[in-house]
Amino acid sequence: MVSSFTEDSVTNEHVVTVLRPFVRGTRPVLDALRESDPLGLRQRMLTGEAADEAERRLFGTVWGRMLKLVSAAKVPGTPAWAAMSTDQRGRWWIHRVGRFTALLAAVPGIGGALTDRLPVQDALGAAGQGLVLCAIAAEYGVRDEDDQIRLLASVLFQRDVDAALRAGRDGAGEASTEQRTAELTQELDQAQRKHGRFTLRAIASTVWRLGRLLWGLDDELDRRPRGRWFHRMLGKLPMVGIAGDYLGERSALRRVAKAGCRWIEQHRAVQV
Repeated sequence: MVSSFTEDSVTNEHVVTVLRPFVRGTRPVLDALRESDPLGLRQRMLTGEAADEAERRLFGTVWGRMLKLVSAAKVPGTPAWAAMSTDQRGRWWIHRVGRFTALLAAVPGIGGALTDRLPVQDALGAAGQGLVLCAIAAEYGVRDEDDQIRLLASVLFQRDVDAALRAGRDGAGEASTEQRTAELTQELDQAQRKHGRFTLRAIASTVWRLGRLLWGLDDELDRRPRGRWFHRMLGKLPMVGIAGDYLGERSALRRVAKAGCRWIEQHRAVQV
């Protein structure tokens, strides 16, 4: 772990100051992804609510079949989800949500080597990795804010920030964190008020805002896990670069998840 820095380096205190609103900002995004139920089918299944007379006439036995399909689907809030192991739930976040975040991070790659010079992809990639890490941590019962900050700092930036966790915890610092968190999640709040649900556009916009927040860590983004060398080579080619960047982000995300699980197990062992 890095323990000392020059005056021009990013300090652990600054890393913590950035990661604290980031961790808070991931929570409504993850809640939105957990609770997404656009047709209301899962809620009816869980509450036992029957279709009204108009629905019965329209759908007949099809409605019951749809509810059975939802019950068997391995998504948060269903019996199938409850029966899954913690490791299986972690893999769900990697494969389902990871595809979405990896695609967002790969979009700048359409310009090939030209856009590789910009930190946009690294910022979005780090945001996606941090989002999935927080999701996996929650599945393993690691929900404490400071613990999630330590996890992200260690896995993404190879930082041990234990001594810096007090950064920004005074009155002014806490107010600043709350303000930054509100700015990160404002589009989710607006979508909830306007549509009664979180929209895909609002979720994507929030991930973008999370990435823009991490952009403030500057060269630290270079430390995050990346794709293999052949992914990076493909990513430098115009037009097809998006494919190389996407595959690279997916590869990196799997390694991030494994490193996150190791961190959780190691720190559990220490606490016990």
